[in-house]
Amino acid sequence: MWLFLTRRLRVWLIVTVVVPLATGLLRRVGLALQRRNGPTRVSRALLQAGDLGDRARARLRGGGRRRR
Repeated sequence: MWLFLTRRLRVWLIVTVVVPLATGLLRRVGLALQRRNGPTRVSRALLQAGDLGDRARARLRGGGRRRR
């Protein structure tokens, strides 16, 4: 079925569905690790990956700072 979707529709589905789910999952895992072991490199990296997804989504919506 994936083959029958246009390229633009596949990209839209990935950006609107897969990326938010993945970044939310990364954030949850990072928070769980921090609660269990305290802040570690891995937990901080997972939380930063979650934040990166939020910033990218906000930028696609038109929010955030814009460069000149």
